[in-house]
Amino acid sequence: MDMASSLEKKKKHVAVLSFPFGSHPFPLYNLILKLSHAAPHLTFSFFGTASFNKHLFSKPNIPHNIIPYSVDDGIPKGYALGSHPIERVNFFLQACQHNMQKAIDLAVEETKQKITCIIADAFVTPSLLVAQNLNVPWLPVWAPFSCSLAAHFYTDLIREKCANSDAHSALDFIPGLSKMLVGDLPEDVILKGEEEETLFSKTLASLGKVLPQAEAVVLNVFEELDPPLLVQDMRSKLKPYLYVGFLTLSLPLPPLPSSESDETGCLSWLDEKSVRSVVYLGFGTVVTPPPHEIVALAEALEESGFPFLWSINEDHGKGLLPKGFLERTSLQGKFVPWAPQTQVLGYESVGVFVTHCGGNSVCESISNGVPMICRPFFGDHGMTGRMVEDIWEVGVKIEGGVFSKNGLLTSLDLILVQEKGKRMREKALELKRRVEDAAGPQGKAVQDFKTLVEAVSTF
Repeated sequence: MDMASSLEKKKKHVAVLSFPFGSHPFPLYNLILKLSHAAPHLTFSFFGTASFNKHLFSKPNIPHNIIPYSVDDGIPKGYALGSHPIERVNFFLQACQHNMQKAIDLAVEETKQKITCIIADAFVTPSLLVAQNLNVPWLPVWAPFSCSLAAHFYTDLIREKCANSDAHSALDFIPGLSKMLVGDLPEDVILKGEEEETLFSKTLASLGKVLPQAEAVVLNVFEELDPPLLVQDMRSKLKPYLYVGFLTLSLPLPPLPSSESDETGCLSWLDEKSVRSVVYLGFGTVVTPPPHEIVALAEALEESGFPFLWSINEDHGKGLLPKGFLERTSLQGKFVPWAPQTQVLGYESVGVFVTHCGGNSVCESISNGVPMICRPFFGDHGMTGRMVEDIWEVGVKIEGGVFSKNGLLTSLDLILVQEKGKRMREKALELKRRVEDAAGPQGKAVQDFKTLVEAVSTF
């Protein structure tokens, strides 16, 4: 390579546009970490709101070629937000194109390098307009499981065919989604009655038209986990369609640390329990079950007699527990405000994970071979829960869709006692081995990641 072309390669400057809500920034951040190591000659300018950037970039040893820039959240000064979280999302999306362009201009000025491509969370569809204005390629990243991408891709068709369908109608007219039901869909796909579309729901509904304009679509999952018909259909519409694996985990998972090193006390507590006996409950940092479901959880756990570890704090429902429950179950259960979840799920004493079906949590459960009891709350949770129950067959969705005492007791007995639960455990361990193979040197994720590296290095 001559000096001129070498210098040109070093000038590649990738703008990274995050969706600063929920757990979305973490897979994107981890993807950029991987890319920064694989392509150290590239500069990555990472654009996110100040609060998320502060969290992401507070860790030590951030690669020198990743530079964070803050983007305004779009909320007018002095405006009093209501209680609905979508309001914050709508403000962000409304001002997104202008604010992103402003931040990019600053990054170009400071680095003296023009943007050569844009990698963005797929939810930030205004980033396509930014890319078009800059005349550079656009590469969206899909953070949830890809079954929900297909649902948003086919929103118009689903609305046409399912306008009068009940929740139990199958989506058998969409390739690869025949086991999905209308009731599993994200709430933005089918609008109820005269419900008005928000900017966010319009954004998601536009993905079928927007994503085909991408140079590549990057998936936070392994191809080996998706129904072949879904893979085939999406690959025919979005080229290239790159499955780069679980971005929040490194597989195979590292060995478990010594239990003495865990300040939460979870691991030493698990050390003392029998194999596959413990119920672990964790609902992430966004979801809080409603009060009556917290009570139902507590009553079922106490009556079941199974040892349990519950990650719960005052902000997420601890104050709603029945009077005397903490004292009565002090020997049976352990309560922590936060648990090292990936490590907890790696303990052989954990028999089942009671989860909200958030993407990161499900990835961690799959990677540790732990069966799940799923209580979906919103967004892609319902479709992910259906994958757990009917595609991978490594768990169940809670009876009736909400926690009840009898429903949870039934699910616990099924997974921890019955023969069917034993088969689920075997399938969960088989799925664990499958994703470890998928992440290995011969897995498709490695080749797809190399394709991505080559693309961002040559645009």
